[in-house]
Amino acid sequence: MKSRKLGPDLHVSAVGLGCMGMSHAYGGQDEKESIRTLHRAVELGVTLFDTAEVYGPFENEELVGKALKPYRDKVVIATKFGFRIDESRKGASAMSGLDSRPEHVREVAEASLKRLGVEVIDLLYQHRIDPQVPIEETVGAMADLVKEGKVRALGLSEAGADPIRRAHAVHPITALQSEYSLWTRDPEGDIFNTCRELGIGFVPFSPLGRGFLTGKIQKSDDFGPEDFRRTLPRFTPENMAANASLVKVLEEMARGKGLTAAQLALAWVLSQGDFIVPIPGARKIAHLEQNVAAADLVLSREEIETLGELLAPEKFAGKRYGDAAMSLTSR
Repeated sequence: MKSRKLGPDLHVSAVGLGCMGMSHAYGGQDEKESIRTLHRAVELGVTLFDTAEVYGPFENEELVGKALKPYRDKVVIATKFGFRIDESRKGASAMSGLDSRPEHVREVAEASLKRLGVEVIDLLYQHRIDPQVPIEETVGAMADLVKEGKVRALGLSEAGADPIRRAHAVHPITALQSEYSLWTRDPEGDIFNTCRELGIGFVPFSPLGRGFLTGKIQKSDDFGPEDFRRTLPRFTPENMAANASLVKVLEEMARGKGLTAAQLALAWVLSQGDFIVPIPGARKIAHLEQNVAAADLVLSREEIETLGELLAPEKFAGKRYGDAAMSLTSR
């Protein structure tokens, strides 16, 4: 597996693994199967594993910590905080607002350390910008955890250029995590330019369009009853039908190169800069192996431009989130 660098000195595999879907949002799966997938990821050279307290909630951190315990010295574990969590609820309904108060940052970090079963969190992200708490106060509390040896590096998620700069002035930000793929390119422009200027790595989540760009999702009936994609505008039956023809274009191009649509979509994301480390989710080992293989693919400039034009975001129907969730992004 090729490696890339996030920030000044966090070296990770060129493709990481988003672990959310193993226990949250997409219906989850058997723990033993998830552990087998996580172990296979380590065997394949994956070193960056992404989780969050809200995934489950809490269950995903426990799963990741349990599975990766034998490989602790080989992996980078990233987790996130930033929501108020109603512990009586499961899934997305457990989120009851934002909370990035300094005292809450410490409480969550201590709890995450215990759930993960580690002495230090390698990369701690603020999951969403909290408009009620100045970013300087939140990052100041995060920086205190670094000084105490409980956290190695700091990150932000779905933040705009201004809070990134303000946060970085308090303590170096190692990585920004936001949604980015062929069909979601919001970070291009100011946010990418800010990351490049400040030496911040960029970690795209959902680089395969929450699975749609793989060509394996045809209709909403392909989702389980608990799958939160049922609530997203792009995954209404009408919008999925309208977007299917664009994915066919991706599949045809991939077949011409002897690749899967997922591999070609990931290769495109990787081609956008060496500061980019995507974290596609994978619950099945076969999907994981396909994703990891994309790290070795090299696209020509013409292929990159053609893909970008044929699958331009404005050609897809539907927004990536509903209004309420969109209001929490790129503040």
